[in-house]
Amino acid sequence: MAADGRPVHTPKARAGTAARREAVLEAAMSVFGARGYNKAALTEVAERAGMTHAGVLHHFGSKERLLIAVLQYRDGDEVDGIAAREQVDGPAFVGHILDTIQANTERRGVVQTYAVLSAESVTDGHPAQEYFRGRTAALREKLVGVLREFAHDGVGGDELVRAANALIAVMDGLQVQWLLDPDAVDMPGTVAMVMDEVIDRLSSGTAAPNARSRADEMLTPR
Repeated sequence: MAADGRPVHTPKARAGTAARREAVLEAAMSVFGARGYNKAALTEVAERAGMTHAGVLHHFGSKERLLIAVLQYRDGDEVDGIAAREQVDGPAFVGHILDTIQANTERRGVVQTYAVLSAESVTDGHPAQEYFRGRTAALREKLVGVLREFAHDGVGGDELVRAANALIAVMDGLQVQWLLDPDAVDMPGTVAMVMDEVIDRLSSGTAAPNARSRADEMLTPR
């Protein structure tokens, strides 16, 4: 204890605190993923983390703050003394996405947490709504920047945004399909296929065919 009476936080103590917080985040990720935010109980989180309800509140303050911390932890951001994972930028981000999706096939709980909470967040007053809105906007912006590096000079910004939105939709939608029937859905392979098609089209500068026109063409008697 310091001369003024305040506790001295040694490196060992800080490491222990970070480990306890990480245990809470892992437990909360599992509980939120299984029950959703509204039905999840902090007492269950505490039990899984091996501490008391008061201990969970000591580290995170409230259920809402714990929820946001779980989402940040899932995304690899720095959270209350737990170091951030290395971020990947530029064209290498494409490979990073595919590697992450492959890793997620071994982390059902992580995928389930994201799918459940992102769906819940569209409801009025949900505490994670701003988080997911900001996260989606940031991912869209990052994908637009990455795709621009592959794109032909004639490709406009609107097309890049549409391509980014399509990739996000594919990744998020496949997670739901995979959770429901993992044997029927190859998440890494499907995302890689769509990613290849998008990058190939953008790099060639070829306009996407009009699906409605092509369908009408096939229906027209010859």
